Amino acid sequence: MLSNSSKYAIKGVLYLALNSDENHKIMVRDMHGIVNVPESYLAKLLQELSRHDIISSARGPKGGFYLSDNDRKRTLMDVVKVIDGEKRVTSCVLGLRNCDVDNPCVLHKLVGSNKTNFINVLERTTVQDLIDGKREIEEFFPL
Repeated sequence: MLSNSSKYAIKGVLYLALNSDENHKIMVRDMHGIVNVPESYLAKLLQELSRHDIISSARGPKGGFYLSDNDRKRTLMDVVKVIDGEKRVTSCVLGLRNCDVDNPCVLHKLVGSNKTNFINVLERTTVQDLIDGKREIEEFFPL
């Protein structure tokens, strides 16, 4: 349901949430190896998120990417929408154009409620919510 690009972007945002603020900005070259995303690809993703005001950035010798307090209030869906567009998450699992509640495909009934729950989680979960559960993040995503 999520593209690798969205997964990489979320990993980058989580790293920034744990390690940056207005006074401590992080360069892509210093984080790409830790989040295990190619440097140029991560740079592209973070630049796109910055252009859409999902994360913050500053140019110059003390520049880099960071998360402000407002950025931490962004939801995971905000990140996904910028990277993949909302249709990627909400579209038919099989990619059929005419699949919906009134005209479900063969997988719609099997995954429909789970997919709805997943979308709700993306829409309700903020970056800060994940950081508040830092211990769980570190188990699966050592920073």
